[in-house]
Amino acid sequence: MKVIDMRSDTVTQPTVEMRRFMAEATVGDDVYQEDPSVVELERLSAQLLGYEAGLFVSSGTMGNLVALLSHCQRGQEIIVESQAHIYYYEVGGFAALGGLSVVTIPGDPRCQGYMDPDAIARAIRSSNVHYPVTGLLCLENSHNLGGGAAVTPQQTKAMLAVTKEQGIPSHLDGARVFNSAAALGLPIDKVVAGIDSVQFCLSKGLGAPVGSVLVGSEEFIFHARRFRKMVGGGMRQAGIIAAAGIYALQNHVERLVDDNRRAAQIAATLSTKSGMKVVAPEVPTNIVLVNTEGTGHEADSWVRALDSKGIVCGAMGQHLVRLVTHLDVTQDDVDYVCECLAQLDVKQAFDTEKGK
Repeated sequence: MKVIDMRSDTVTQPTVEMRRFMAEATVGDDVYQEDPSVVELERLSAQLLGYEAGLFVSSGTMGNLVALLSHCQRGQEIIVESQAHIYYYEVGGFAALGGLSVVTIPGDPRCQGYMDPDAIARAIRSSNVHYPVTGLLCLENSHNLGGGAAVTPQQTKAMLAVTKEQGIPSHLDGARVFNSAAALGLPIDKVVAGIDSVQFCLSKGLGAPVGSVLVGSEEFIFHARRFRKMVGGGMRQAGIIAAAGIYALQNHVERLVDDNRRAAQIAATLSTKSGMKVVAPEVPTNIVLVNTEGTGHEADSWVRALDSKGIVCGAMGQHLVRLVTHLDVTQDDVDYVCECLAQLDVKQAFDTEKGK
């Protein structure tokens, strides 16, 4: 049985062409800023997103942490959406390593990456000796636990208007922001316009085996480079993996519309299943998040039932199942997934499971 791994877009394998490009990369010592491939990746990333400079880091979590360390002083407070990746899935690095506290704001159910500007204004601390200083507004686009919701430039502008007035900088966890740009039909620089710094992943939809890039002003990246070294991210002949990022940016961006379209096909099939409630943002991307509570079975049971069909997905909570389309999930794979979902007899599947 063929296995279709839809746990995440992090499971992608580098293509033959990408491997060849990596093997032929010119390298040097990146800590000395002498690796030509890393320098080119950083330049290309900054140019594409409309920033002055870039910094190659080993992961999205490192990129976000380095951004927080660069923007904030210890003891300050950051504003995040209540289910943001920075808050939920990054081991509390903002507190443990950054010395930062956090205030959370629920996102709009139609686009969880969008926080009400009035709520942001209320979250900003006033000048009071008892309060921490608000140091940073953190955004997420696309929003993972929001079902891959893409945030529009208009929504971003509305949120930034509040913090810019107060002189508070902003950072975007843009792990999958290229998927958002594809879903919105906009150039990537338009999607991130106005945000002070952006981290985006090369190792998700773009299909590189490792790495992320942090972009911002030259001054910001100067400080970020020091913090990258502090947290152990100073790599040496990193051009071999940076080359994969260059190849991805040059060859894998336009195809992201296919991933988004295939995710929509799966979501449409799931929405016809009794008891299944698909998280349906206004602008979806390549993540399908479905609530199974109405079926009477928890997410783990659904994951096991689909695994028996060769479809590997993940539980994101007691009743949440996530399927993610990516470079290695073909149209034939998605057709098979949809066929299995349409034909899956819920009672039979779980009666069989109980009988094992």
